[in-house]
Parts: sequence; structure tokens; C-alpha cells
Amino acid sequence: MKLKHAYLLFLAIVSLFLIAANLQAQAPAAPAAKGGEAPPVHNKTLWETIVEGGWVMFPIGFCSVATLYLIGDGWIRTGEKKMLPQQHVEAVRSSFRQGDYVAAFDYCRAHPAAFTNVCGVAVSLLGEGKQAVEEGLIGELGKENAQVNTWISYLSVMGVCTPMIGLLGTVTGMIKAFATLGSSGIGDPSKLSAAIGEVLVATAAGLLIAIPAFFGYYVLRNRAIRTIHHIQDTMAGLLRKMPYEQLAGANIGTDELYAAPPIWLGNEAQSPDGDAGQTY
Repeated sequence: MKLKHAYLLFLAIVSLFLIAANLQAQAPAAPAAKGGEAPPVHNKTLWETIVEGGWVMFPIGFCSVATLYLIGDGWIRTGEKKMLPQQHVEAVRSSFRQGDYVAAFDYCRAHPAAFTNVCGVAVSLLGEGKQAVEEGLIGELGKENAQVNTWISYLSVMGVCTPMIGLLGTVTGMIKAFATLGSSGIGDPSKLSAAIGEVLVATAAGLLIAIPAFFGYYVLRNRAIRTIHHIQDTMAGLLRKMPYEQLAGANIGTDELYAAPPIWLGNEAQSPDGDAGQTY
């Protein structure tokens, strides 16, 4: 719950920042000096600045919302409370102390999380020996790591795509600027400034989204790696001094075993010359 509150607090801070920027943009201009006849200055609002960026601001706006969501969701996903809940660890430890590995397996299946998924695979392979347990443990850790990083990697996509979208807006704005120069020269500066404004706003908006997206990607990636390492250390402590010899051949879990003896072992026949033959 604290992580959700932190995420909401982050969104609230961003909203307050945007509101403050909008209010600052809408602030009235300073009065002209005494004796001067300076024309009134129009300060653009935040919305007017966004509109000035042109059509490219729509995909950039979508990317900004997606970036905020991915950062908040990734922060929750990569936390130890989500991947390595202490109540799950204590429940599994209690079953291990009692030697009730079936109860440990059932608990892991009933409470899915990164730790319980890894632990469930390791417990189900106890009857296969230490090497099989270690290989299964490494494979499941890699699976959980890949699953978490799948969502985090979209932040990298945002960090790469948003500058490209802004660059596209820059190119289209420059095309409009040169088209204005070619048709009316510099006789109408307002049209030329509007095209140049589209160039600058699109470029700045793309970079404004890309920077926090890349920052969030590397922070969340390192956070996920650290949590995966904690899961690995926890499993190493649970499996220390495991009596594999006493568990040899045990089938722990509810998974169906499909492997069976070869069918021809039950259909042996004698060849005419007395040698044993096999029917395949």
C-alpha cells in the first residue's frame, strides 16, 4: 500500500508542477514603463504551447502517460514486497524445518509470486538430485527476471521513440517554415514564427519524455536485478544441507509425470534361433 501511495504522491507532484507552470504562463505581463507606449505582451499558456507543437503532440502525449504508468507499475513490480513477501518466506521456512516439503510445494502453488514460483520449481525437483534442483532454480529465476524486465523494457522503447517523434515534428515544422519563406518571404513574420515554434516545441517535448523514461528504465532494471539476487540468496539458504539422498526418487507435487518405461520392454519375444528379440 505504501508503494501505491508513493505512486499517487508522484502523480500529484507532477500535476501540481503542471498547474504551477500553467498559472505562471497565464500571469499578466508587467505594466509598461511610465511614458512608454509599449504594446501589450501576450504570455502563452501551457495549453497554447502544446497546441503550437502541432499534430506530433498527440503521440508524445500518449507516450508521456504511458511513461508515467510504466514507472509506477515497474516500481511496484520490482519491489521485495511484491516479488519476495516475507510472510511467504516464513511459511516456506516453517515447512522446511518440519521436513514437510509437500506442504511447502502446496503453499507455493496457492500463493503465486516470484519467490514462490521459484521455490515451487525447486521443491518439485528435490527427488531428482542437487544438480536438477540447481538447474531448475536457475531456469525459473531467469524466467521471472525476463517477465519483470519485459515491462521495464518498454521504458527504453519510450526513451528511444519519443525523440524520434519530436524529430519528426521538427522536420515537418521546418518544411512549413521553408514553405512560408518560399511563398511570402519574410513579409509575414507571424506565420514563420508559428512554424519555428512547432519545431522547438516538438523537439523539447520529445526530450522531456525521453529523459525520465531512460532514467526510470535503468533505475527499475537495477532494482529488479537486486530483488532477483535476494530471491536467489533466500533459496540458497533454504536448500543448504538439503538431504537429497533421503529424497531420491520422491515425486513432490501434483504435476503429472508423462515419462514411462519403453513399450517394448513388456513385449519381449524369442527369436527362432533362441536369442531374445525386441518388438518396436
